[in-house]
Amino acid sequence: MRLKKHYTSREVAGLTGLTARQLQWWDARRLFMPAIASHRTEAGGFTERRYTTLDVLELQVLADLRRRGFSIPRLRRLLAALHDVFGIRLYETIGDDGPMTLFISGDQLYARDRGGRLFNMDEPSQPMLMVGEELPMRPLVARERKRRTTGSEKLSRGRRPAER
Repeated sequence: MRLKKHYTSREVAGLTGLTARQLQWWDARRLFMPAIASHRTEAGGFTERRYTTLDVLELQVLADLRRRGFSIPRLRRLLAALHDVFGIRLYETIGDDGPMTLFISGDQLYARDRGGRLFNMDEPSQPMLMVGEELPMRPLVARERKRRTTGSEKLSRGRRPAER
């Protein structure tokens, strides 16, 4: 991904797998608002929403969670918990450099702070008490959506179709 200062809705859609309509809906419902909102021009049209690099990272994670079956209300609760309980944004939980790291195990999300305390993100007010086996968890990461190639694009790259 080439880093830019701002990304258009179309660029964000290409990087996340979300549609421009989903981004518009998320903005209208205040789930995820762009850094620069759309506004009316003098000619009577509207400008395009613009997103920062950090917005794109967060949207990649949210899009991945949607593909895994997480509901919009649950995503809203996750974002609210990160903001209200921990005072951080989602991008600060991606990777190991932030104050917390998000993990996924099946359909559950957990956060671990730098002190090693683990929180269930459905009930993040108190750390969990772990007894016995550890949960099989993977860190949550931002992934650029892989572009799908059509048959004609594959052929134009010098590949021949498989013989039957």
